[in-house]
Parts: sequence; C-alpha cells; structure tokens
Amino acid sequence: MAGVNKAIIIGNLGRDPEVRYLPSGQSVANFSVATSESFTDKSGNRQERTDWHNIVVYGKQAELCGQYLKKGRQVYVEGRISYREYEAKDGSGKRKVTEIVALRVQFLGGRGGDSMTEYSSGGGRQAAMAGAGAGDDIPPIDDEDIPF
Repeated sequence: MAGVNKAIIIGNLGRDPEVRYLPSGQSVANFSVATSESFTDKSGNRQERTDWHNIVVYGKQAELCGQYLKKGRQVYVEGRISYREYEAKDGSGKRKVTEIVALRVQFLGGRGGDSMTEYSSGGGRQAAMAGAGAGDDIPPIDDEDIPF
C-alpha cells in the first residue's frame, strides 16, 4: 500500500526567499515560514508557540517566489516533507534538516498586497484573485480539490 506524505502550511515568511540556480540551470528558492498557535496551559495562562518551517521550491515557481514574496508576507504552502543530511561547512560533522518541498504556493494577503495568486509546480500562474467580493464569480471546484 502506498503512503501519503503531505504538508499544508499557512504562515508568514520569516525572511525573503533566496533564489539560486543548480548546475542544470533549474532555479531553487529557499525561505522559512512561521506558524503560530495559541493555547491555554494547565495553569490557565494563555500561551503562544511559533514553529518555523524550511520551504524549498523548484523551477519557475521558485523564480516567482523570489520576485513576489517578501519577509512578513502571508503564504499558503502545500508539499511533501523531506529529510536530508549534509556535511557542515566547518567540518564538524553531518547535519540533519527537515524541509517542505513545495508543490503548490499561494501568495496570500499581507505585506506586499491584498491579492491571492497561486503558483504550482505544474508551472505558471494557476489562479489570481484580487479583492474578491460576494458578487464575484466563484471559480469552479476541480475534482482534485474534493477531499474524498
């Protein structure tokens, strides 16, 4: 039986995306996204916890992230969780990193604008909605969007 490896994150960028190019010419963007949750602890005190997620985006989508995303901007990221090891530059041994390899990135409102624009690994712009109101047309639902 096949497994499922899917992560969905909605949060704010902790830093501007860093775009670089592989020897093959393919672009790669790296950035971090913060997600926060509030809860009440056993003592009845309100607590807030922030988790940081490392995001990796490839191809045209990476270039678009580098062009339009900035620190503080809210973003929706859908992808798969990936674990990898690398050798530390200072030679002190191996390091482990957990990251989300994005298959779909949607730019949400916040710093840099109030529009929502979605880019997926299939390439290019999938949808753009600016200032959608109650009277606007609702886009059709794709079969892939139905959770069952």
